[in-house]
Amino acid sequence: MAETVHSTTSNGPRNAETNPVARFFRATEIDTRLLGMVGALLIIWIGFQIMTGGLFLTPRNLWNLSVQTSSVAVMATGMVLVIVTRNIDLSVGSMLGFCGMVMGVLQAQVLPQYLGFNSPATWIITLAAGLIVGGSIGMLQGMIIAFLNVPSFIVTLGGLLVWRGATWFVTSGQTVAPMDINFRIMGGGTDGSIGATWSWIVGVIACLAIVASIVNSRRQRRRFGFPRRPLWAEYFLSALGCVLVLGAIAVANNYYWPTNIAKRYAEANGIPWPETGLDIPYGIAVPVLIAVIVGAIMTFIATRLRFGRYVFAIGGNPEAAELAGIKTRWVTIRIFALMGLLCAIAGAISTARLNAATNAQGELDELYTIAAAVIGGTSLAGGTGTIAGAMLGALVMQSLQSGMVLLGIDSPFQRIVVGAVLVVAVWLDTVYRARAK
Repeated sequence: MAETVHSTTSNGPRNAETNPVARFFRATEIDTRLLGMVGALLIIWIGFQIMTGGLFLTPRNLWNLSVQTSSVAVMATGMVLVIVTRNIDLSVGSMLGFCGMVMGVLQAQVLPQYLGFNSPATWIITLAAGLIVGGSIGMLQGMIIAFLNVPSFIVTLGGLLVWRGATWFVTSGQTVAPMDINFRIMGGGTDGSIGATWSWIVGVIACLAIVASIVNSRRQRRRFGFPRRPLWAEYFLSALGCVLVLGAIAVANNYYWPTNIAKRYAEANGIPWPETGLDIPYGIAVPVLIAVIVGAIMTFIATRLRFGRYVFAIGGNPEAAELAGIKTRWVTIRIFALMGLLCAIAGAISTARLNAATNAQGELDELYTIAAAVIGGTSLAGGTGTIAGAMLGALVMQSLQSGMVLLGIDSPFQRIVVGAVLVVAVWLDTVYRARAK
């Protein structure tokens, strides 16, 4: 016998009056705001593809675009929780720069004296130190906000100046390079990608995870008596997720190593060089893999853990949350400490990608991070936001910047565009919230 399904599209006069499109979105529960962002992203991509004469939607540019998005996407996942609680963090770019400089000095100047250059332990110690520094800075700022009642805008604005100045004092303004060979893997490039075979393996694992997540969600809804999606909607979402994952991997595997690097690799490994050349795919870049893993963990924290529920409860009504017994001050401290950890991870990605720690590292990243979260649907009024939306917002921001670089547009005008997009995003959020009421 067929399973009796209690779906969100139960029979009745209401369904008869709705059009097929509305019934489709109700059945699949697709976020229309997220879908709107996907549509905007496609318009941006197609527009730049036409204006650049077919240069934008190439495997090379899309691969580089994904790598360039990674560090901001990592920080945007934490910015969602910060903004949801009606706070703001203007210091993320400076924290990235300071953590990056600390990690750079450790692996380029301090640790080689004791471990030698390119020791297997260097990158582990360096990354651990960066995470400790980032988490400590975030916790300090969170404590000032929570216990001294200083507005987050002021605290993090001060942090923007303090940690940017501290970055300069670490090396008196000097650039630190090169980085440890193992540490550089986190930045992408020929060594910082996992190749075609492992990319397909990761893709298959991701598809299995998507299907398992949908099946588990259906079981949980059935267990607690919640409405379930129709089976066709579950199949559609599973197929859509797998197609997107495998499509992204196919693009990454169609970007090949430069000829001179591939030739050196072939000579070093005794591989005969064919007349037509040797095509070695990059595959998924390690920083992209890190960003995806961070996004998955942050989504789990925000949607599955008690801490995540507390965050959204505080954002919805701080007074009611405190009266309900939530320790709002400690939640605030944890949020900013988590933001600091994410800045350290982003700093590691950025430093590894540049193969250097510089004083300009992370400048204006606070603008891009906040813009990514807001464009992704996080309301500045607090209470609403999604991790996936913020990461998609980071991709939108980086797509705009990448497209303008390909068109040869000057940096000042790029900043004008980014600022205008941020203002429009906040205005659209205001309009959406007004209509929702």
